[in-house]
Amino acid sequence: MILRAYQGHFAMLLFSALVAGSFSLGAKVGDLISPAAINAVRFWIAAAIVAGIAVARGGMPLTTFRAPWRYLILGGLFSIYFVMMFEGLKTAAPVSAAAVFTLTPIISGLFGWLLLRQVMTPRIAFALAVGGVGAIWVIFRGNIAALLSLDIGKGELIYFWGCVSHAIYTPMVRKLNRGESAFHFTLGMLLAGGLILTTWAWGDIRATDWAHLPAIVWITLFYTAIFASAATFVLLQFATLRLPSSKVMAYTYLTPSWVILWQLALGEAAPSAIVLIGFAATIGALLLLLKE
Repeated sequence: MILRAYQGHFAMLLFSALVAGSFSLGAKVGDLISPAAINAVRFWIAAAIVAGIAVARGGMPLTTFRAPWRYLILGGLFSIYFVMMFEGLKTAAPVSAAAVFTLTPIISGLFGWLLLRQVMTPRIAFALAVGGVGAIWVIFRGNIAALLSLDIGKGELIYFWGCVSHAIYTPMVRKLNRGESAFHFTLGMLLAGGLILTTWAWGDIRATDWAHLPAIVWITLFYTAIFASAATFVLLQFATLRLPSSKVMAYTYLTPSWVILWQLALGEAAPSAIVLIGFAATIGALLLLLKE
């Protein structure tokens, strides 16, 4: 049991690092391609990768596709999340959007109780509150006047609703899983998400001049498909089956820190010192949430 928990923690550590890259890259392509179109293609690429590995490992048991409506629900939730993420990054700074992402554990904890009756201890509730305050501090750039006037950017608000969808997804994985492995369950979700997004964004997909897209779009597409989709979906579902929802989503508190490193690697400026106070609070929240 302890080993399973450690496996879940390691999976989420890697998950947070890989997810962070999609913020920095997504911000660079927001105005170059339709958010729905790029995400439809990324789902199919990710599904092809996972399916190829599944075949190499001996195929998938037919029982994986029992009750396919489950995958439509999960694929729909993640489709909403990713489209709203790319839509929000058209105007929101990557670091600010990553701070919005850190509100997900609070919402996930709420849905974990509603769907699974997972109860938060006072320490976990306090940690989520600390992390939430840190996230809000970053979202409003440490500006008290902006906070009091609720001067939140349009991009951050759009992305917030995507994070609500993500927060529902986490406990739903445990609720809908019927013994399928994280790997096989991921493929079902990816296929459903690809189908939903292709149907929804067919007009945008046909209107996109794929042959003449800038290189950064293709880099972002393949990074998000391979590392921020196929890999992270497996990691998330692997961890969700080993850890409570609140602890799984606790690792989102590392995302802003990873995004800062990504931004520096891509030649962008670091956030101001006053904004870093909020990041310190999110790291403190992570440590409190991981404490047994």
